[in-house]
Amino acid sequence: MIVTDQQSDQDVELEEAEPVETAPAPQYGVGPFTVRELSLVGVWVVAFVVSFFSIVNDQRYPTLSGLGASVWTTGIEWVLTIGVPSVAVFLVVLRRFSPDGIRRVGSLAVDQFASVAFSVSAVVWLTWLWSNIGTAIASGVWLYSWVVWVEFFLMLVGVVLTVAAPFIPPFEQDFQGRPEVPAHRNASPVRAVTKRPAPAPRVVEETDAAPAGVIAGEVADAAPGADAAPGTDAAPVADAAPVAEGAAVTQSELWAPSHARDTFEPIETAQPYARQQQAFWALAPEERDVVDESGIPIFRIGPTAWALVIEDRGNVFVVRHEDGRIGYLHDTSGVTRG
Repeated sequence: MIVTDQQSDQDVELEEAEPVETAPAPQYGVGPFTVRELSLVGVWVVAFVVSFFSIVNDQRYPTLSGLGASVWTTGIEWVLTIGVPSVAVFLVVLRRFSPDGIRRVGSLAVDQFASVAFSVSAVVWLTWLWSNIGTAIASGVWLYSWVVWVEFFLMLVGVVLTVAAPFIPPFEQDFQGRPEVPAHRNASPVRAVTKRPAPAPRVVEETDAAPAGVIAGEVADAAPGADAAPGTDAAPVADAAPVAEGAAVTQSELWAPSHARDTFEPIETAQPYARQQQAFWALAPEERDVVDESGIPIFRIGPTAWALVIEDRGNVFVVRHEDGRIGYLHDTSGVTRG
């Protein structure tokens, strides 16, 4: 019974023990290369040698036989058929001898570039092979030689060693246990597209005849002494009653003479107030409530349309709706002025 109790206690301790992270199994190969990389290099060597033989097999053109009509001498087809795969294999070999060297081709890693290179080459050779079979069926003449067949199957093997290798043992070991690295900027997930806001309507320009802060179609009550023309004996602004909230400041009040001095300078207490009364368009970064005097929301403004602000009170905007309603925006942070 004692042995049984000890064994049960050990079993409980093993079950409660946290799982230990196991290191990835070591990867063996031949020298600095893996089996997959050596196989890819071998496929490329055979394809490179075969590419120097003639791809034309039409007996009507005997001068094109032998080495005179290889893929290297018939145009720029060599770029996709054998040139790009050669660059991919060169980068695979260089990566083993210089890990800090070229690790990307644009936004593609070396293995991704090799997958694209051999896939494109296989498609080009398949196009020629399909044309060769179609011509033979129609006329009985094989236009292309055995080179097209061999190159196609070699490039198809290259596709297996690059594209399908992560799913084929033992080639899958090449892609296991690799360190995590940040993705290239072009390979990162795309950003969300935001709807463009409507353009801000143009505000009617103010003139000397129209008081500042008065919008077209609106009538504001003039402050005392607003009818006095410049140059006449106007009541001192300093002795006048304070300007009521929402009232407009006329040009004559801004430049009213001061009895304390002989210069005609603007009244400093009235000029900042006049600037606050300038109407402007505002664009909120997100949906926000515009409330009445009691704090009850009456309408909302957001990033999809510009809102007309008729008064800036510092931390509060007085906003006018399209239907004429007027409310107060208390959250003015991040608002864009039009």
